[in-house]
Amino acid sequence: MPAPLAIRSVSAAPAPSKSNASMPTSSSSELEHGLASVRWAWTFLWEQADPALRLRVGATFALMIGSKLIAIQVPFLFKHAVDGLSDPQLAMALTPATLLLLYGATRATAEGVGQLRNALFASVTEGSLRRMARSTFTHLHALELGFHLSRRTGALTRTVERGTRALGTLLSTTVLQVLPLAFEVTAVSALLAIKCGPSFSVITLVTLTAYSAFTFAVTRARTKVRKAQNAADSEAMQHFTDSMLNYETVKYFDATAHEARRYDAALSKYEQAAITTQVTLAGLNFGQAAIFSAGLGLSMMLAAQECAAGRMSVGDLVMVQGLIFQLTVPLQILGTLYTSVRQAATDMQALQELLLQAPKIRSREDAPPLVLPRGGHLAFENVHFGYGRLQDGAPLLRGISFEVAPGQTVAIVGGSGSGKTSILRLLYRFYDPHAGRVLVDGQDLRDLDLDSLRRHIGVVPQDVVLFNDTIEYNLRYGRLDASNEEVIRASQQAQLHEAILRMPHGYQTVVGERGLKLSGGEKQRIAIGRALLRDAPILLCDEATSSVDTVTESYIFSQLKALSRRPGRRQTCIMIAHRLSTVVDADCILVVRDGMVVERGTHTELLAESGEYARLWAMQDRGEDEQVGNPR
Repeated sequence: MPAPLAIRSVSAAPAPSKSNASMPTSSSSELEHGLASVRWAWTFLWEQADPALRLRVGATFALMIGSKLIAIQVPFLFKHAVDGLSDPQLAMALTPATLLLLYGATRATAEGVGQLRNALFASVTEGSLRRMARSTFTHLHALELGFHLSRRTGALTRTVERGTRALGTLLSTTVLQVLPLAFEVTAVSALLAIKCGPSFSVITLVTLTAYSAFTFAVTRARTKVRKAQNAADSEAMQHFTDSMLNYETVKYFDATAHEARRYDAALSKYEQAAITTQVTLAGLNFGQAAIFSAGLGLSMMLAAQECAAGRMSVGDLVMVQGLIFQLTVPLQILGTLYTSVRQAATDMQALQELLLQAPKIRSREDAPPLVLPRGGHLAFENVHFGYGRLQDGAPLLRGISFEVAPGQTVAIVGGSGSGKTSILRLLYRFYDPHAGRVLVDGQDLRDLDLDSLRRHIGVVPQDVVLFNDTIEYNLRYGRLDASNEEVIRASQQAQLHEAILRMPHGYQTVVGERGLKLSGGEKQRIAIGRALLRDAPILLCDEATSSVDTVTESYIFSQLKALSRRPGRRQTCIMIAHRLSTVVDADCILVVRDGMVVERGTHTELLAESGEYARLWAMQDRGEDEQVGNPR
């Protein structure tokens, strides 16, 4: 027995609360879609927020207003200082030197308050990103198997990454840039009208309107370019991910050059889209600078005329320049800001559609948990099922009916595509039947709490995929709260313990991506070990020992049989088998062909019938070994 496994503590995190916010769908107006995305981001934040977070949001708004009010005082202080220098009689209680010192202090204070606002809101945005990422992660796990079988992992990863990042962009730009800019423009326009006359306010508003209209128009045109860039980015990442996951296949067929060409072609599309994005951005920035410069120049010319006429002082001219020029920084950001908002809305659209995709397989409201008063009696009642709609073609399962008594081991055999694996997927409720019922102790699976159902089932899949973590972690995944001794006992029952001890790091050996560092037999025994560790009352085995030798297979089945016959703790087991020698001791064997059970009975009974089972047995006995176990 080895030393303690030094196993990390693994616990299930609580599920995040779901936002009830309605997310926008595709809109005919890009601007409307952007505004809808901003509304959704804030609705998500507010519904997920606790009182402390809402308090931080309120404090952020207060600091935003305070920093702008302080910043607006800077041009006035500079005006009084200039007037005091040009006409000492105008300097009242404060000397020009003191005013200039206050000018510098006010600028520093405004900047300090603004940075405090940024720091305070950082906790809001980062917390929202965490909640969004977790909600998306949970939602993806809630989606049915059909979604995950058809997904493109690389593209999905990019969608989630960009969409989550877009949430933070929409929240931060609203509070840190959009609202401060709107408040500052309103305040500056009002002060210019009051202090200098309505002409200055009109010039400012017209300039800002032209600036904004130009920005919006160009940015709308750039949205298509951004979408093309995202599509090229996703395609390149998908090629990269697929090639890395299929490393061995690439090497088997000496296709490295082919994969490099495909990847480079995708990168070329991204390169062209990225160049177009930068060129159009340069044109946008130049147009913005030209519009603002024209407006500023017109205001300064008008101020100079007023100063020459004696209706304004030199300090007033400086104040006008300071107030308008104070808008330079936020207006220069407006182009980038609007681009960021539109890009964020574009990036978030795919994530929104993903989050709107309701799981097809889920628990009904107030669904009761599974109870097993009879100990795990399984029944299929006239089940029809296909992976498309029934009207799209012939169903895969056509009127399947059978029962498995508690503690009984039933084997399912048949040709490739006959529907064997689909039976297990229906039992685990990866799918629902189109017609008929699947029952556990008389309870329809569709009426039960889904999590409760799956807690009562252990599974050994045909295609074993492991986490890129230690052997111990992958074994413990069967039951996260199992003790070290239970983990070791399960590995011994799966005939894996001695092999683990021969590895340099023992149970702490990292198995690699998808378990690629282990042999097929070792991966399969880990799957068997974690199913044994789960010790569920129902066990589903899909080619559970197809990758192990005959001696190991015999021992594993003896362990499974012993577990199913324990006094007071019997285990109901359904097995799909390719090698018919593994099912000769099953309590009942079902022979499936064309989606129907054509024969049933024990090994001896079925051989005596000289039917389909006897034909398959004879073929394997002759060594022909027809491929009868591939799932569909």
